[in-house]
Amino acid sequence: MGIEIERKFLVGSDGWRAGAGAGQRVRQGYLTAGPGSAVRVRVAGGEGWLTVKGPTRGIARAEFEYPIPLADAEAMLAHLCGPSLIEKTRYVVPFGGRRWEVDVFDGANAGLVLAEVELPAADAAVELPPWAGREVSDDARYANAALARHPYAAWRDAP
Repeated sequence: MGIEIERKFLVGSDGWRAGAGAGQRVRQGYLTAGPGSAVRVRVAGGEGWLTVKGPTRGIARAEFEYPIPLADAEAMLAHLCGPSLIEKTRYVVPFGGRRWEVDVFDGANAGLVLAEVELPAADAAVELPPWAGREVSDDARYANAALARHPYAAWRDAP
């Protein structure tokens, strides 16, 4: 069984751009999303993916990811996912011996920039880059499935 262990942070400055690789466009939608699990369809880098995620326990959750034909992924995004898709550009930024992913959101989530780092264990030490702002790992509003249902642009208390 695959396990995803990640911490998520708001991005406090553009300092990450100096170490970033080329960005990759990502579009994703949810076939189902609830408190116990989510089934996501993603198109990124000319490839389609189907991902099943279990409930979050702390910063860890079960994750199963499978490649699917691009045409199938595009059809699912167009016809089976909710009306609000997640649109973002993802940048990989190495820092402190880890692979950070910085997501710059577009569309209904424009203005939101998040950084994530995947860890080998929930208690793994991680050096925070100077551009990492407030940690939001425990704030469910920042989960992509939540952002698809209630986009950042609609928040009254957006930071």
